[in-house]
Amino acid sequence: MNTDKPILLVEDNPMDVDLTLRAFKRRKVTNPVLVARDGEEALAWIPRWEAGEPRPLVVLLDLKLPRVDGLEVLQAYKSHPTLRAVPVVVLTTSAEHGDVQAAYQLGANSYIVKPVEFEKFMDVTEQLDVYWTLVNQPPV
Repeated sequence: MNTDKPILLVEDNPMDVDLTLRAFKRRKVTNPVLVARDGEEALAWIPRWEAGEPRPLVVLLDLKLPRVDGLEVLQAYKSHPTLRAVPVVVLTTSAEHGDVQAAYQLGANSYIVKPVEFEKFMDVTEQLDVYWTLVNQPPV
């Protein structure tokens, strides 16, 4: 299990942040969850990781962010020599074909459209938890 590495949630909607944190708590996710509330905050993590703070196990990235767009954040992470190996799951409300294509072109590891209903959202978070913290073997 990878319980010591943090999960970075990049999400500007306070309700979605709360739902995600509640879903992780309900699933008893023990990884610390870091929250960046816009794209600029997400980019501000790069120098901190370069300085030795633990890189995230996985990044959950919304696309529709203020200040810096989620696709720009994705491009910055995936073009960075040491961060490109960190899995990025796009978790967004956008089902637009162009967004899906752009995200995968920039190196997204997965693209998930956020369900509106709480129980379905909980199911998605549970699947994310199981896959990224238990099943997936991350790079060292």
